[in-house]
Amino acid sequence: MKFSTREDVSVPIEHVFRALCDVEGFERQAMRRGADVRRIDKMTAPGIGMNWKVGFRMRGRHRELDLELVRFMPPNELGFHARSAGIDSDFTVELIALSVNRTRMTIGLDIRPLNLSARLLVQSLKLAKSSLTRRFKTSVSNYGKGLEERFERAS
Repeated sequence: MKFSTREDVSVPIEHVFRALCDVEGFERQAMRRGADVRRIDKMTAPGIGMNWKVGFRMRGRHRELDLELVRFMPPNELGFHARSAGIDSDFTVELIALSVNRTRMTIGLDIRPLNLSARLLVQSLKLAKSSLTRRFKTSVSNYGKGLEERFERAS
């Protein structure tokens, strides 16, 4: 099952990429939403090989996933691979500079079930795909607006 969206923001590509590399900020955000996030690598700078163990509740059950940064091409691309019980996922962020102060973010999520129970979960998600797609696009849009606001305050 795939989700994707594009969002154009009035922020230079370097600033967008830097914001996307703020892993500590994303960790804090996930913890505020109830997730248990543990960094398991010893890297001091963002790069391929960064790893996390994440625990969270979804559909009434506690779930665990391993998350790894697998693509890191500054300032244009980030790619993450996640694996949980029976599900593999790839999350990609591609950035294109439209002008000096404008960037297009293309964000994709691909979820692949690996066993029967995961297929049932993904099938139930497919039934709600239109509302999930809307929420996905809204989240990306809100993130883009937040980037623009932070960039304006910093300028």
